[in-house]
Amino acid sequence: MVIASSVPFNCHGGEEREGCLSCPWRSPRTMNSSEFRRRGKEMTDFVADYLDGIEGRQVYPDVQPGYLRSLVPSTAPEEPDTFEDIINDVERIIMPGVTHWHSPYFFAYFPSANSYPAMLADMLCGAIGCIGFSWAASPACTELETVMMDWLGKMLKLPEAFLAGEAGEGGGVIQGSASEATLMALLAARTKATRRLQAASPGLTQGAIMEKLVAYSSDQAHSSVERAGLIGGVKMKSIPSDGKFAMRGSALQEAMERDKAEGLIPFFVVATLGTTSCCSFDSLLEVGPICNKEDVWLHIDAAYAGSSFICPEFRHLLNGVEFADSFNFNPHKWLLVNFDCSAMWVKKRTDLIGAFKLDPVYLKHSHQDSALAVAAGPKVSLSEDVVCF
Repeated sequence: MVIASSVPFNCHGGEEREGCLSCPWRSPRTMNSSEFRRRGKEMTDFVADYLDGIEGRQVYPDVQPGYLRSLVPSTAPEEPDTFEDIINDVERIIMPGVTHWHSPYFFAYFPSANSYPAMLADMLCGAIGCIGFSWAASPACTELETVMMDWLGKMLKLPEAFLAGEAGEGGGVIQGSASEATLMALLAARTKATRRLQAASPGLTQGAIMEKLVAYSSDQAHSSVERAGLIGGVKMKSIPSDGKFAMRGSALQEAMERDKAEGLIPFFVVATLGTTSCCSFDSLLEVGPICNKEDVWLHIDAAYAGSSFICPEFRHLLNGVEFADSFNFNPHKWLLVNFDCSAMWVKKRTDLIGAFKLDPVYLKHSHQDSALAVAAGPKVSLSEDVVCF
């Protein structure tokens, strides 16, 4: 099921030749702008009809594992299918195996948000197609992300330290998931702790420090927190929660004291606001001061519940965020935007720069020392090879 073949864009040195099937805008095998307009309207109708009628679809498919392979060719087609055939295949082959997350009868997992404005925005983003890994790569892309993350931070009433503003030290960046945000925070905290310890004891090697670093989270934390520890190569310990499934300050302090007595070095804590299992909340007002006193990075994972903090009646659940070094929640759960959109803020974006910055010659540009380019907002992603500000 292929709409357009892969053909060289620079065929004949950029000059199209009549009858050449490799010239992309003349080839009968490719979609030109006229057909795109027509098919775009058809796809819009298909999507609207799907969502209008989703209530009547079976929410969870009754197919068996491996059902799809026998229904599609074993190799890619030599020639493209028609648009009509593809849409028919979607309905005949794909839809029977789809779990309809947007159905009003879907109650598993967290909600998967979307909306018509979000879908139109995705279409525009796909058309522009810029990769905003640095200010020079797309100034508007980089600056708009920074400004809108400030908007969102203000809606949550985050402390001023988390906002980029015109000259702030903090700022926000869109990650792919809360799992990614937790890992980014852990790696930044690991680098910060390592450099601090090496500055105090120049003879310490990174390996010697790494084997002593220890991080903490509630036993109710998402599995991605433990996975971040595995990827980061550090010990991740679970703190037993109380009767309300919350991590308390006393339990965290006891664990830290035990570990320090054994020669370990606490450096990172994840507090969860809205756990996956039961939407419990760790005690930020207890955990936060301990982290600040111990010089331990505090990351808040509010992936699920974070959207609710925009509502004044729920904002008190975020009290204590002022103690955190980083904060994350997922607009793609409650705020009607498509996956993936995970918002992350840090108090000091230099902590992320210091952990991830690479400066290869092919990414240098004439404005990279500009205050605006530097302060344009942290763009740190696991899928990119640079940190962009």
